[in-house]
Amino acid sequence: MNSRPDQPLRLGTRRSKLAMSQSGHVAEAVRAVTGRPVELVEITTYGDVSRENLAQIGGTGVFVTALRDALVRGEVDFAVHSLKDLPTAQPDELVIAAMPEREDPRDALVARDGLTFEQLPDGARVGTGSPRRMAQLNAYARSLGKSIECVAIRGNVDTRIQFVRDGELDAVVLAAAGLNRIGRGDEATDLLSVDNVLPAPGQGALAVECLASDTELVAALGRLDDPYTRAAVTAERALLAALEAGCSAPVGALADGQTVNEMRLRGVVGTLDGSTLVQLSTTGPVPQSYDEAMALGRELADEMLAKGAAGLMGERSL
Repeated sequence: MNSRPDQPLRLGTRRSKLAMSQSGHVAEAVRAVTGRPVELVEITTYGDVSRENLAQIGGTGVFVTALRDALVRGEVDFAVHSLKDLPTAQPDELVIAAMPEREDPRDALVARDGLTFEQLPDGARVGTGSPRRMAQLNAYARSLGKSIECVAIRGNVDTRIQFVRDGELDAVVLAAAGLNRIGRGDEATDLLSVDNVLPAPGQGALAVECLASDTELVAALGRLDDPYTRAAVTAERALLAALEAGCSAPVGALADGQTVNEMRLRGVVGTLDGSTLVQLSTTGPVPQSYDEAMALGRELADEMLAKGAAGLMGERSL
């Protein structure tokens, strides 16, 4: 970290409204802890320009690679990612210096006429590009004695909600955290209970990443870290990694606290039509180290694999 106090720190961010909002929040926090100005450097990623379905272009890393390349080349000092976009393998030269306190991890429904999921009519057209959401939404609908049609969509929050406003879709499903961060949380007509739809591993959490060699900056950014968030998402991502699934696979996971001292990790894998789900949970002490959090995730993944999870992930099966 260049220690001249008037030298702005350069924060690499994607250009979407949501990414800029997330990065703006982090920039303010970094200014507060370092006393340094922070400037946002907008970077276009492959995931931003490709119009292909996320599952087809690989999902994992498509929003991340360009930011990481800019870090390695020294064009930016640090970068902010949505944690659920990050591949589970971490490059040696980079470090996630901070995971700030997590936003709401749940999925949100934005439906016409203020409808909740349970009020959607049979055969409702629901937009989502996520295999994880499709599998669980179809299973949720089936449990209510109806069916829905999941329609694969791409685009930013505005684009997705407009499909509903224009009458093309009955509803879309988005991350509640994203809606909240751009000040549109009140447009959700239903927040989907994690008992019915588990979020993506890491959903609602941010990762602040920089060069591992920049120890001064690593230490400064580390002051934004929330240890509980880090333990929870580390366990979730360990589950994802142990299932050998990318972030476009139909895997949901959430680690949350039942008491101050306990953490429950839940995981789900399902077929896209929701006809088969493997859903398990485990509860233990809140992990106090990276290794303990990793062990929690791997342990649940092993149980899920023993119950047939691998066969539900298509070509990602082990």
